[in-house]
Amino acid sequence: MTPTPARLTVLAGPTAVGKGTVSADIRARHPEVWLSVSATTRPARPGEIDGVHYHFVTEEAFDRMVEGGELLEWARVHGLNRYGTPRAPVEQRLAAGEAALLEIDLQGARQVRQTMPDARFVFLAPPSWEELERRLVGRGTEDAEERERRLRTARIELAAEPEFDVVIVNDDVRRATDELIRVMGLVNR
Repeated sequence: MTPTPARLTVLAGPTAVGKGTVSADIRARHPEVWLSVSATTRPARPGEIDGVHYHFVTEEAFDRMVEGGELLEWARVHGLNRYGTPRAPVEQRLAAGEAALLEIDLQGARQVRQTMPDARFVFLAPPSWEELERRLVGRGTEDAEERERRLRTARIELAAEPEFDVVIVNDDVRRATDELIRVMGLVNR
């Protein structure tokens, strides 16, 4: 008997909203949820591990992935680096009936909607603009120029909230994760 394909959940939202933190909490509480690892042309931040946090690739390698149709979606984010979701691992997990979560940006979510319209699209929103700015500055991972670029992009991304099936406000990581667990149809732990 062929397993019933699982429904893909796409989690998107502006920079510094906490997508990575909520995704990590989902995985800690539900290790059966498969979280896609994106490819990126940006350099690793301190503490990031290749193949765990991202697949860090050169511009040339990313070009080959795009040309070979190996990416489910990809985009140039904040006008600088490219990010993309390797297609094969997603399709394999879904065919096996596993719960799968993509943590991606707005451009990527729009591309996935075109190719996988049955996916569940979740927008993670900040409790306020001021809190989003505070989180971005508090991360300390970007210089002032990069922070400004990300905040300009965030304004555009926040305006896209109505395009999503569900909106979750990340005012508290545990509560936001609980809500995402319910949306994904997982049993809360």
